[in-house]
Amino acid sequence: MFNFLPAKLIGFLSLTLYTLNTIFWLLPILVFSLLKALIPIKRSQKIFSYLLDLMATSWVAMNTLNQKLFTQFEIQITGLEALNRKDWYLVLANHQSWVDIVVLQRALHGQIPFLKFFLKMELIYIPILGLAWWALDFPFMKRYSQSFLKNNPHLKGKDLDTTRKACAKFKHKPVSVMSFIEGTRYTQAKYDKQNSPFNHLLKPKAGGIAFVLDAMGENLNTIVDITIHYPNGIPTFVDFLYGRVKTVYMEVHTTEITKELTGDYFNDRNFKIYFQKWLTQFWHDKDVRLDRMIQKSTDKES
Repeated sequence: MFNFLPAKLIGFLSLTLYTLNTIFWLLPILVFSLLKALIPIKRSQKIFSYLLDLMATSWVAMNTLNQKLFTQFEIQITGLEALNRKDWYLVLANHQSWVDIVVLQRALHGQIPFLKFFLKMELIYIPILGLAWWALDFPFMKRYSQSFLKNNPHLKGKDLDTTRKACAKFKHKPVSVMSFIEGTRYTQAKYDKQNSPFNHLLKPKAGGIAFVLDAMGENLNTIVDITIHYPNGIPTFVDFLYGRVKTVYMEVHTTEITKELTGDYFNDRNFKIYFQKWLTQFWHDKDVRLDRMIQKSTDKES
C-alpha cells in the first residue's frame, strides 16, 4: 500500500512496526508465562498454552499486515493443500537468509500449528526469554558431544532421555517444529569450503536431525520439506525491510516419518549408514527441485 514511499522511509516505518508489535505481544506473553509457571495445574496449563499460542499467532498475523502495508511481496507457493492445523510436523527447509524465517511464518500461518524452533537446553535459563520460550512450548534439546561422553560415560543416553521428557507434552498437542539442517545460512564461501556435492545447497547435518527424530519421532507424523528460492538473489534483512524483495518461490512436499527413520545414530553403525544414505537422497531431491525452480524463474524473466 505504501510501497511508493522512499526505500529508507519504508524500512524505518516497517522496522518501527515490527518493534512495536513485538513489545505489544511480549508483555502479555510474559505475564501468562509467569502464571503458567506459578500455577502447575494441568487444566490451567492447557488453557495458558492455548492463550499463549494465540498471542504468538497474532504476533505473526500483525507482522504479515506490516508486510502488506510496506514491503509488499508475492509468495508463489505450491503444496499447502497437504497440510492442516491438527497434525504433528517436522518442518525442514534450505537456509539462505534471515528472511527465510519471516517468509516461512507468513506462508505457514494458519496452515499448520504455530511454528516453533529447537532450542538448546541452556537457553531456558536466559532471563525473561527463557521463561517465554518454555511457556510457548518451544522444544528444548540437551545434547552431549562425543568428546564429553568419553570423559563422562555414565551420562550416555541421558541427553536423549531429557529431551524426550521435555517433548512428551506434544503427544496430545499438535505441533510444528522447524529445523534448518544445513546448520547455517548458505553463502558461496561456505559452499566452496565444504566442497558440497550439491549444486545449490550446503551439506545437511545428519547427526542433529537423527537426534531430533529419535527424541521426538513418536510425537511427529510428517516431515514438511520446504524449498525456498529468491529469484532476484538472496536478500539481506535490510533488503527485505526496504521492500526490495518482490517475489519468493516456495514448494512444499511431505514425507511420512516411519520407524525406519528413528534409531540410535551415534551407536548403531548400520542405522547410521542407512540414515546418511536416506538424508543424502532427501537433500539431493531438494537440490534438483531448487535447480528446477531457478530455471523456471530465469525463463520467466527472459
